[in-house]
Amino acid sequence: MNVLLVGSGGREHALAWKIAQSPLVDTLWCAPGSVAIDRIGPCFDVAADDVEGLQKLALQLEPDLIVIGPEAPLARGAADMLRARGFDVFGPSQAAAQLEASKGFAKDRMAAYGAPTARYGRFTDAARAKAFLDTLQPPFVLKADGLAAGKGVVIAATREEAEAELADMLCGKFGGASAELVIEEFMEGEEASIFVMTDGVNHLTLPPVQDHKRIGEGDTGPNTGGMGAYAPAPVMTPALMKRVEEEITIPMLRGMAKDGMPYRGVLYIGVMVTADGPKVVEFNCRFGDPECQVLMMQMQADIVPALLACATGGMRASEFAQLLPVDANPTPAVTVVMAAPGYPGAPEKGSVIRNLRRAGEREGVMIFHAGTAVNGEGDFIASGGRVLNVTATGATLREAVDRAYAAIDDIDWPQGVCRRDIGWRALERGRQSA
Repeated sequence: MNVLLVGSGGREHALAWKIAQSPLVDTLWCAPGSVAIDRIGPCFDVAADDVEGLQKLALQLEPDLIVIGPEAPLARGAADMLRARGFDVFGPSQAAAQLEASKGFAKDRMAAYGAPTARYGRFTDAARAKAFLDTLQPPFVLKADGLAAGKGVVIAATREEAEAELADMLCGKFGGASAELVIEEFMEGEEASIFVMTDGVNHLTLPPVQDHKRIGEGDTGPNTGGMGAYAPAPVMTPALMKRVEEEITIPMLRGMAKDGMPYRGVLYIGVMVTADGPKVVEFNCRFGDPECQVLMMQMQADIVPALLACATGGMRASEFAQLLPVDANPTPAVTVVMAAPGYPGAPEKGSVIRNLRRAGEREGVMIFHAGTAVNGEGDFIASGGRVLNVTATGATLREAVDRAYAAIDDIDWPQGVCRRDIGWRALERGRQSA
């Protein structure tokens, strides 16, 4: 079979790498892809959010399966348009993708289906937003309603900061994404990411992952798209995973189906482990980035049958459950993001990156490219904010972390920035239990 993958980042490089391993796949195409993905399969210069262009490309190539990586084309209805043309698509409909495209929509669905989450309000008016702040205690959580590339969430420590932030957001700090905002009560706890692959009826839950959103070590500084991740995340005990299944996953999938928006693809559940149990922080309508890189490295089974089953539906529950047998003790894996200086603001582009081959030849290591290009001399250069995802597995998380950082030390990129504490929560737990 032939597969068309949509996207160009580190997540898509990891998906391309994993999909291409399948004995079922003859050819993997990607749009727009990247210089790294092009070494796996041919890439076509069609932007991921060019829905009309993707349709024309699909009609030209006639793939047996289309996998949509990023959220923007899903929010624009790419999956609906391609399905209407007869293609099997891994990714939710535009209606279902509102779980990520609109924070307010997602909160309303959680309330309707009984999924535990923080108390919230939706606002387009500053005066009403300030009145809602009166009902909360600091810190305050403010979220742009629409898509903001993972940067539309602000935690304000004081009332003054919250009022200034809500004014900026409603005045266009995040463009149209913050024309409406969601204000939530702050949830105290530890976050984890849960990924559920589903055909709208059946579902498979992958091992829990923990992301590191802050730019600085010790989880300090501004939020980013993610500076690293690891799995499995020990904060998500079997008992907590069962609660997520019963209190969040099943009610959400059943509710969406009942309301005519069956969810097909992968549902990303951002969970806060609070004193009262797991509560939803957010939903995303695609694999996380950089969590996907960890999951693809960790996964032993062929992912393509599960992608296809989610796209087509109709499989019996017993058969669906066997598509991706989840090991009770999954292989530890970690990814460390190397970013360009200036990120998460304006990144400095164009610096040369050398010795990637040597670094990638280390045992258990794979380097996924999130934002690279090639210069006239054939060298890789930084072309984005998050540039490389140095990913490793190991017999233990400690070994995986050590392998990843050893590979980073091999890379000759003086301008590259990374955190040196990815996985610190799990490693600290390990030390305490030793």
